[in-house]
Amino acid sequence: MALSKKRSKRKIFVLDTSVIIYDHNAVKSFQENDVAIPITVLEELDNFKKGNDTKNYEAREFIRFVDGIAGKSILKNWIKLDGPKGGRFKVAMHAHPKSLDANQVFAGKKADHFILNAAITLQEEEKDAIVTLVSKDINLRLKAKSVGLPAEDYETGKIEDIDKLYTGKTIKEGVSKEFIDQLFKDGRIHYSELYKRRPVDNHFYIFKNGKASTLAFFNPETEEFERVEKRPMYGVKPRNAEQTFAIEAMNNQNIRLVTLQGVAGTGKTLLALSSAIEQARNYKQILLARPVVPLSNKDIGFLPGDIKSKLNPYMEPLWDNLKYIKNQFKETDKAYRKIEDMVDKEKLLVTPLAYIRGRSLSNVFFIVDEAQNLTPHEIKTIITRAGEDTKIIFTGDIHQIDSPYLDAQSNGLTYLIDRVKGSNLFAHITLEKGERSELANLANEFL
Repeated sequence: MALSKKRSKRKIFVLDTSVIIYDHNAVKSFQENDVAIPITVLEELDNFKKGNDTKNYEAREFIRFVDGIAGKSILKNWIKLDGPKGGRFKVAMHAHPKSLDANQVFAGKKADHFILNAAITLQEEEKDAIVTLVSKDINLRLKAKSVGLPAEDYETGKIEDIDKLYTGKTIKEGVSKEFIDQLFKDGRIHYSELYKRRPVDNHFYIFKNGKASTLAFFNPETEEFERVEKRPMYGVKPRNAEQTFAIEAMNNQNIRLVTLQGVAGTGKTLLALSSAIEQARNYKQILLARPVVPLSNKDIGFLPGDIKSKLNPYMEPLWDNLKYIKNQFKETDKAYRKIEDMVDKEKLLVTPLAYIRGRSLSNVFFIVDEAQNLTPHEIKTIITRAGEDTKIIFTGDIHQIDSPYLDAQSNGLTYLIDRVKGSNLFAHITLEKGERSELANLANEFL
């Protein structure tokens, strides 16, 4: 009886700053339930509102949203949100809870502790409701639970089972010798020769019959399996089936969006860059960008030098890949000089991701490295910038995340792979085998 009564209680969700800069529309994600924002969050968002980064955009959009729903209302009172299932919204003031003070419990006046106090005070005032703190900050959730306040992660956009995340390939054993022979002879075969159901668009296959095997790709336009052959890209040769598939996807003009996921050393960025240079004549520009995630969560301002000097350490891995490709040729070779010329004329541009936000990207081969450090909204924003004849490649390792507010389930790369699979414009491949060195493989496997 007590349990059913508890279930009938209304719910109030208190959102912290990390949720807002992850998704400025978060308030709309709680259906008929009430949502509160501690006034400390508004103060923190005020510090985020200036700048070109996505968190600055999210802060500005949320401030505009609050201004829009406020009208002539007083924000410290509950305001009804639009929509048939819309709950209510309010800004929770600075508070001094009767039961405990987070500033005293955790020995320090911090924004997180003021947010906790606002939630605890709501819990004391709204006795007919269950108050839950929602935060992307794991430590803040732990602090909340330590003082008896329910806390949870912001789940919107989170993928439940990453062990079942789409890999982009299937290994099919026991395929008839006749099937493999025909695929080798004709280079293509209708999917109905092997499957009753139509395969996923742009999916890759390894067909096997004993020791005989062949690589294939499902073409959604012809509804045929097409044989995939290993081919080098600007001096870089694929070393395994997955790398071969990645090159095939990036060179297919009908596929405009590609994701490459895999641990360090699997060749994601190198393959993307070599494929881009190989196809340079088809595009106005090659952009190679990555998000800047400051080390130890410090702002880049603590680094010495001008802005270029500050950003160089973050861009260096991209230059390393470019140097590797150049070193496949002699300095006197035309292919070597072509890369130097492309860099000099900015036909090939290596840049922080923030520097190209807001641009309309037409006829561009755009590689976004370390995409696991982007939010789903950032991924969407980048893709919506794509103009005519633009191809976008996202690379990353969903298990190596530098952002404190993202994880393997909630980052933008995982979200993109899960949501877009099956589109005829999209292809994905998970690179599993490290090819950097035996030592790098040892680290990935055992450390």
